Amino acid sequence: MAKQDFYATLGVGREASGDDLKRAYRKLAMQYHPDRNPGDRAAEARFKEINEAYDVLKDDQKRAAYDRYGHAAFEQGGGPGAGGFDFAGGGLGDIFEQMFGDFVGGGGRRGGRGPRGGADVRTSVEIDLVEAFAGTRQTLRVPTRAKCEACNGTGSEARERGAETCPTCQGAGKVRAQQGFFVIERTCPTCGGQGRVIRNPCRVCAGAGTVQRERSLQVQIPAGVEDGTRIRLAGEGEAGGAGAPPGDLYVHVAIRPHPIFQREGPHVFCRVPVRMAQAALGADIEVPAIDGTRARVKIPAGTQTGEQFRLRGKGFSVLRSAQRGDMLIQVQVETPQGLSRRQRELLEEFEADADGRGSPEHEGFFAKAREFFQGRG
Repeated sequence: MAKQDFYATLGVGREASGDDLKRAYRKLAMQYHPDRNPGDRAAEARFKEINEAYDVLKDDQKRAAYDRYGHAAFEQGGGPGAGGFDFAGGGLGDIFEQMFGDFVGGGGRRGGRGPRGGADVRTSVEIDLVEAFAGTRQTLRVPTRAKCEACNGTGSEARERGAETCPTCQGAGKVRAQQGFFVIERTCPTCGGQGRVIRNPCRVCAGAGTVQRERSLQVQIPAGVEDGTRIRLAGEGEAGGAGAPPGDLYVHVAIRPHPIFQREGPHVFCRVPVRMAQAALGADIEVPAIDGTRARVKIPAGTQTGEQFRLRGKGFSVLRSAQRGDMLIQVQVETPQGLSRRQRELLEEFEADADGRGSPEHEGFFAKAREFFQGRG
């Protein structure tokens, strides 16, 4: 299958400037990045094509060769495996990182040179439904990497000096070598791509600038939060090495089931058992609400199991809104158990006197059942 023209892959014309190429690449790379399309092989293949096209066109020498010879300029030993755009060397993440600098899909930020930013940290907290309704403040203990106090985060035994510019790559983090009219670019072997080296590493953190710690911090969970919500605390992740910025902390909220209330969006459901006599004669009952108050509900005579009554404004707050959901009371008519002799006698008298009246669903069902059996002969 013939390769698509690199300019067409990026959606630009052959006269496109370096800035035009960069803008087109950024847009497409964000759209097809594997982190945004997990498990999508077509998106992954498209992402590779975009990176391959940009890696050639962003380099003036490669672009000139491509404009003159097309894809043939990189075949027969001059292709990606031997040229300057080797996917196996740094992987898709490194190529993506070259363009987006302070963003790494899996967590943490780091530039193309210098110390790596701190990684993002993920943790979870479990609250009950009432806390989700009212909002709560939770204390979390998070294992993470914090700034080394021995070297003040510099990674160097000499606290004030820290890392120095790498003499091999002069801080670029990469080294280049000429091979014909191609330029091969590789990660600097001296600094490992950091662009800086530490002459006398700190004995406590071994030059990392950070050490493993367990931190205690508080997170405010807003009223109306839903199960599975993710809260981001900027700068509360792992400390960056040798003075680099810290990552973020992501807190995933889980909500425990409640013994009385169930939630569906902003609404609250409460299943209320009602005695048979109350359902038949009608009654006023008192039920708890999620906000801690009491609510009175009028049960009309003849209420059946499953009927619902709505209490407006007694549900959850809607996030970033002044609106409130409703509370729905669902009636469950309870059949009495452990009858006394007198209760049994009264029910028997009631049944004998009922003569089918007052139970239309019962009579309708068994009338249809009789017709069913008669139809079968």
